[in-house]
Amino acid sequence: MKKLLTLLFLLCSLSASAGSPLYKIKVKNAAGKEVKMKSFKGKVLLIVNTATKCGFTPQYEELEALYEKYRAAGLEILDFPCNQFGAQAPGTIEEIQQFCTGNYGITFPQFDKIDVNGPAESPLFKFLKKEKGFGGFDQNDRRGKFMHEMMLKNDPDYQNSPDIKWNFTKFLVDRKGRVVRRFEPTDSMEEVKKAVEQLTE
Repeated sequence: MKKLLTLLFLLCSLSASAGSPLYKIKVKNAAGKEVKMKSFKGKVLLIVNTATKCGFTPQYEELEALYEKYRAAGLEILDFPCNQFGAQAPGTIEEIQQFCTGNYGITFPQFDKIDVNGPAESPLFKFLKKEKGFGGFDQNDRRGKFMHEMMLKNDPDYQNSPDIKWNFTKFLVDRKGRVVRRFEPTDSMEEVKKAVEQLTE
């Protein structure tokens, strides 16, 4: 019995030390260099797929304000440009960076362009979608209703898929690497701010 308890204790210890699967993932930064997600261990993360020619692109301004306010408290915003939705992130990563710094003065990290759905999807977004599937658009919101109707025309079953639906979908990750919230692009940035505030207190 004593040996069994010791074995169980060791297994629990190993499991705890392994940490979140998030920290085993690798991504590429804007320079094409590999970045290990474990380098963000202990941080609160807001991971976003972005585009420069989208109706939601002005959210960059609110994201930067959020970053400036909570960075010292441990927030990191990770920006992954994606051209899968209406081809609204055209150009090279260098051109995208110039646009974002020139128009919105962003200072949070931007990464290489990726796919968030499909056969070439990023392992990071595959993990995020597995942890937090699609929760629906707020149809009391004008933009949410528009997005719902647009998606419904293309795929009547769209709500049952965890796939990213559009640009500026956001995943909030706590300091232990757990995905705690998913925000659709139509969710208010005030709601995002409140959730970030709770994790950085």
